Amino acid sequence: MSQSTRRLTVAQALVRFLSAQYSERDGVRHRLIAGTWGIFGHGNVAGIGQALLEAGEESMPFHQGRNEQAMVHAAVGHARQLNRLSAQAVTTSIGPGATNLVTGAALATVNRLPVLLLPGDYFATRAADPLLQQLEHPVEADVSVNDTLRPVSRFFDRITRPEMLIPAALSAMRVLTDPAETGAVTLALPQDVQAEAYDWPEEFFAERVWRVRRAAPDPRELADAAAAIRAARRPLIVAGGGIHHSEAEDALKALVDATGIPVASTQAGKGSLRHDHPADLGGIGHTGTAVSDDLARTADLVIGVGTRYTDFTTASGTLFRHPGVRFVNLNVAAFDAHKLSAHPLVADARTGLEALTAALDGHRVEAAYEAEYRAGKERWERVVDAAYRADDDSAVPTQTQVLGALDGVVGDTDVIINAAGSLPGDLHKLWRSRSPRQYHLEYGYSCMGYEIPAGIGVQQAAPGTPVWSLVGDGTYLMMPTEIVTAVQERLPVNLLLIQNHGYASIGGLSESVGGERFGTAYRYRAPDGTFTGAPLPVDLAANAASLGMDVIRAKTVGELRDALTAARASDRPTCVYVETDPTPTAPAAQAWWDVPVAEVASREAAVAARTTYDRQVTDRRRHL
Repeated sequence: MSQSTRRLTVAQALVRFLSAQYSERDGVRHRLIAGTWGIFGHGNVAGIGQALLEAGEESMPFHQGRNEQAMVHAAVGHARQLNRLSAQAVTTSIGPGATNLVTGAALATVNRLPVLLLPGDYFATRAADPLLQQLEHPVEADVSVNDTLRPVSRFFDRITRPEMLIPAALSAMRVLTDPAETGAVTLALPQDVQAEAYDWPEEFFAERVWRVRRAAPDPRELADAAAAIRAARRPLIVAGGGIHHSEAEDALKALVDATGIPVASTQAGKGSLRHDHPADLGGIGHTGTAVSDDLARTADLVIGVGTRYTDFTTASGTLFRHPGVRFVNLNVAAFDAHKLSAHPLVADARTGLEALTAALDGHRVEAAYEAEYRAGKERWERVVDAAYRADDDSAVPTQTQVLGALDGVVGDTDVIINAAGSLPGDLHKLWRSRSPRQYHLEYGYSCMGYEIPAGIGVQQAAPGTPVWSLVGDGTYLMMPTEIVTAVQERLPVNLLLIQNHGYASIGGLSESVGGERFGTAYRYRAPDGTFTGAPLPVDLAANAASLGMDVIRAKTVGELRDALTAARASDRPTCVYVETDPTPTAPAAQAWWDVPVAEVASREAAVAARTTYDRQVTDRRRHL
């Protein structure tokens, strides 16, 4: 019997295939590739561009971006908001359009978030060689600039013949929907192959449902984990982003309610418990709360759930100090479950937590331990209140007072987005998360420029949700371009733009490690050649307005509250611009972070910083 076929170009076949892919978990189905972002050039305009035009918006929605990196950020924001069950594709031309994807791809893979990258590539036939923007390698003729995407992709293939698309596309979907393997997936598409026709089997275009598995724990691993928890006197749960990806928040709450084990959260895991739950201790690690870090130092068992234990979480290996501390790691990825010589519990976070709750039936921590951490939580809440409080509405707000004003305006469903600068530390210590999706911090890659495009992605994933992109002046200057996209798509993203005239976070770090804030201020050159003159006369609010945003300037605490209220009520993209009082009002770091200091130096600040460093580094420990 002859097989039914359809003659299409490679690009047309790929778009048609993507439009028929779905994910499913717990009986809930999502469109797997919800849309495609694109900027067109000679490497994709006649291939993927033509295919998208022919497919139409109903078959494959198209989103027009302004910067290739930002398009990936928007796709990542979309995927995170939908718990990795839906992704977006990003198409670019060859050359700089393709290499601009690298930072976004790294961010996606580091954070274990799915995105499909479709960069154009050089002629597979070599009919035109070299062509515009081609990198010529003298001894590896098959290398293109797209090979820079290999180390930051979870799957990579170059489609040099039409029939290669079938296995490559299926493998791409498999990786995108695998909770242990997901990240950036790259299909490099030579521009001549994109336009080449082929007789495709109809089965290739049939609707496919990719079921996102909930792996159950191995019975022996579960028994070992439960035994370790029962034996511990001071257990502490470290909640990571895997809890959100698995929609395991209710399962975590059930375990905590039953056992009384307290929870400290990584940046990605914050909001796993609502802030006012008596066992929620807030952030952990270098940017954590005092109560979380104090308990971490004395914990005899650390239960990591969906975390990969970055150096900010472990305070560069200095935080978990109990002589006999051991670890139980519940993670869908065995790679992460085995970290810190832990008892591994390789499973989906929700399934694993439910199994642990059943295995721990009747077990609860001692009442004195609960009283201890609840008292510590109450003390930290007073610290937050003090940082947020502004006694004079006519005063210029500090950065923590800006957060306090925002806290007074948002509702439970609002989403707060940030990624870099001094804000992540303040937010991790101070923000009171009211729902699982509210706290959206990209801190795996801490990429400046993520916030605005991610806000667009969140809006696309959850229309009607109030979204706040929190950005300092340094981050804004990196990538404000997608404001135009928000305006074009009529997405009411709120931009809270904080002007503090430079890299405040790195400036503070520089000072602490003997760098004397060198190169971190946005100022004129002084007579001695240093950047210590007057602040630059840059009007970022005017810039945002020129890109189409409504702009509200706030000079005082009172004006800021009114501006935030007006922005939240608006149905247009709105920027609230505020210059802050640089007086430090955030709580100091409660744990160390290892940034090596010059071992020899002639400047006094560096010598002093090295003395401090040598003392602190002695607390580092390898958990074996």
